Amino acid sequence: MKQVSNMANTSNGSLATLLILFTVSAAIHTGAAQFPVQSQNLISDNISVVEGETATISCRVKNNDDSVIQLLNPNRQTIYFKDVRPLKDARFQLVNFSDNELRVSLSNVSLSDEGRYVCQLYTDPPQEAYADISVLIPPGNPIIESREDIVREGNETEITCTSMGSKPAATIRWMKGDKELQGKSKVEATYDRMFTVTSWLRFTVTKEDDGVPVVCIVDHPAVKDFQAQKYLEVQYKPEVTIKVGFPQGLIREGENLELTCQAKGKPQPHQVNWVRVDDDVPSHAVITGSDLFIENLNKSYNGTYRCVASNSVGETYADYILYVRDALTTTPKPTTTTTTISATTFPPDIIQDSQAGPEAQRLDHAVIGGVVAVVVFAMLCLLIVLGRYFARHKGTYFTHEAKGADDAADADTAIINAEGGHNNSDEKKEYYI
Repeated sequence: MKQVSNMANTSNGSLATLLILFTVSAAIHTGAAQFPVQSQNLISDNISVVEGETATISCRVKNNDDSVIQLLNPNRQTIYFKDVRPLKDARFQLVNFSDNELRVSLSNVSLSDEGRYVCQLYTDPPQEAYADISVLIPPGNPIIESREDIVREGNETEITCTSMGSKPAATIRWMKGDKELQGKSKVEATYDRMFTVTSWLRFTVTKEDDGVPVVCIVDHPAVKDFQAQKYLEVQYKPEVTIKVGFPQGLIREGENLELTCQAKGKPQPHQVNWVRVDDDVPSHAVITGSDLFIENLNKSYNGTYRCVASNSVGETYADYILYVRDALTTTPKPTTTTTTISATTFPPDIIQDSQAGPEAQRLDHAVIGGVVAVVVFAMLCLLIVLGRYFARHKGTYFTHEAKGADDAADADTAIINAEGGHNNSDEKKEYYI
């Protein structure tokens, strides 16, 4: 019985020991998971550099444990091993060396330096990071050309802009004045890995485009504000206006008329003529250059007078409508004591300009009719007032007749019965008011 009991205790102790060992092992593994060992990390960056400038390559290490860093060129040749430069190219210079970084500069970069550079970290296994160098070659001065130097109004013109020898290919934009226009572009690659870009711009010109700059703008990562421009020269037909020298306002018979024709175009008009539409210019009219002078106007001169100007582009004209009114007349004032009616002169601002034609004539008739109506109404009012005045003074008139004559049968008896008889007949007087 004792042997069985001892065997049981021995078995239980072994199980306890195994359990303890398992627990310790699990704890060790758990601790390892909670406290990992930090690994090293090698990084680098891509670089874009303009031809002729300096590029800087940086190999950086996080959590370095004194492992060796080196830099290789695209041909896998060692440029720097730690802080030592095995490659005999003096353009490479050490900028910084530490446990965490190897930084190297490359001056006077050329297109042959383009490619992938390798940062290498001597770990187990070795690590690599890559820095791609892209060399930017700016384009040459843009060349802008037009199909013709002088464009006529209403015609279409074409302007070309060329950007050569760039890497990467440039883009071209167009501006006319302050407005952006869309052109069409073509890209061509050359044998030396560079590009030529050509852009065409087509549009119809107007006279407002004369003197306006058309700008070709070249966009490229190696340059800023790279452009060329050309000023438009547009020919257009004359612009014609007619100015009245005199008279100002309404035009009446007997007055003189002076008109001046103003014409402006590109090129300047070489000929200016005066004509009368549907009739001849009056025989005594004087035409001096662009001026037309007619004296002693009358209604037979009414009509449309046209100034015609022309240049190499075309011909334009402007019209002036002449409308002559009756001369002003004045009626003298009557000398009688009755109501006086004088002629009325209407100021020029009552009626529109002399070129208004039938509309102005209708306005004249309306104003004159209104004035006549007012005058007639005033006369009627005056007659009514006079009539009422005379009506108020109408009544019985008394004479100094002899008393006693009122009861007489006839006139003879009245004379006989009158006081004083015939003796007082010479003293009778009669008053009339």
